[in-house]
Amino acid sequence: MDCFFTFVSATNLALIVLSKNQINFISSLQRKAIRAKNNLFVVEGIKMVEELIVSSIKINNIFATSAWVDANQAVVSSIGSQLILVSDIELQRISSLSTPNEVLAVCEIKHNEFSFLNCKNKITLVLDNVQIPGNLGTIIRIADWFGVQNIVCSVDTVDVYNPKVIQATMGSFMRVNVFYKTLDALLKEAHLSGISIYGAALKGNNIYSATNLDKGIIVLGNESKGISEEVLKLCNTQISIPHFSIDTINGPDSLNVAVAAGIICSEFTRRNVKIDS
Repeated sequence: MDCFFTFVSATNLALIVLSKNQINFISSLQRKAIRAKNNLFVVEGIKMVEELIVSSIKINNIFATSAWVDANQAVVSSIGSQLILVSDIELQRISSLSTPNEVLAVCEIKHNEFSFLNCKNKITLVLDNVQIPGNLGTIIRIADWFGVQNIVCSVDTVDVYNPKVIQATMGSFMRVNVFYKTLDALLKEAHLSGISIYGAALKGNNIYSATNLDKGIIVLGNESKGISEEVLKLCNTQISIPHFSIDTINGPDSLNVAVAAGIICSEFTRRNVKIDS
């Protein structure tokens, strides 16, 4: 999609007052259907936009306050006509945050092709109907921390380009590939490819005493329902995280899915990745 604005130069910016149509369009990118139709999404915040500029993601426009421009003179000239100078009030009008953070970027959605080569001899996370944006964003950040390069989501999992998901990743969405697939077909093909499939389930084997936790696919389920019955049947091994609550009757009955992802990724990494001491 073409940029909204052009400038004579990046060093001679004019303060822009956004039109109602421009404000409405950028705000509408909070909706999945509009993002998909225009192949665009929004990234907000100083740290993430600075990482975005040096990433492979194509930037449509950057809307920034004078404070951000003054603090980023080293990169301003490289941005060129994509940079739009706006007031704090204008930025607030297009931001989804309660407290806008100096800069907002409109970017093109990157479409990656999934291949089972992505899963061979690697740890891959598969998410079955994860619905809370903060959970998906945190899982992406956890994957980035543990070097997990690929996450495959069921088609009913929350959209990775949801602004709340992007915020929760803290920039990790730029380094982790996220795909959307029909899970039963994916897992059946994984079986045929000889890839181990582990399902996180309350009645699974204790992850700390389980043997043969090899690199493979780790399936995590919905926040309240867990992994669907159809998907769980396709898992070779069910694993669980034991609880040590002193109140065995009224204590917690489950873990947040993102917390569980962190614990499981840590244990699989400890078992399968050589870590320098």
